[in-house]
Amino acid sequence: MKAEDILSTYDKEAQTFQKLRNKTLFERPWLDRFLAHAPRNAGAVRVLDLGCGTGQPIAQYLLDRRCVVTGVDGAANMVALFEQNLPKARAIHADMRGLDLGETFDAVLAWDSFFHLSPEDQIPMFEVFARHLAPGGVVMFTTGTDDGEALGQVGDSVVYHASLSPERYRELLAAQGLEVIRHIIEDPDCADHTVWLARKQNPAT
Repeated sequence: MKAEDILSTYDKEAQTFQKLRNKTLFERPWLDRFLAHAPRNAGAVRVLDLGCGTGQPIAQYLLDRRCVVTGVDGAANMVALFEQNLPKARAIHADMRGLDLGETFDAVLAWDSFFHLSPEDQIPMFEVFARHLAPGGVVMFTTGTDDGEALGQVGDSVVYHASLSPERYRELLAAQGLEVIRHIIEDPDCADHTVWLARKQNPAT
């Protein structure tokens, strides 16, 4: 299994992923924190969900909180399920790598998706995050605990994961004017996820 196989794997395993994906919303404290820090546009938070998958349960939770959600996924079958599950959200079939939608959002989310990219592909993603964030907007993403690669399982398929070091992530965030708000390694209250939350600096402040 290599990083370049990840989209075809999720295309193959989309139905299995939807069936097996944990829907208890253990992510809720972080999602609430994410929304609390995000600016609002006409009372709503415009969220770009990178690697949105089927939309269940995270994008659904955001919609239930009156967010305006745009989901992006490089696996066509995931996008089809997202559209089926969340007809009120916008879905885009695209690879997050090099993405340029020509618009900005109040919040960008890459939950359990960004870490499927190779280390080399993760580095330019910080430009993608910053490009799509309005001033004062926030980005939240999950990573591994330190520099390295690992393999996981989705259905009958092996999936690739990679991470840079925490120091390297801080450098990449800072280079794009993204200030870390919170970073917890293996949060015990979030199924041991390692989570980053950062804000794009607002030049007006």
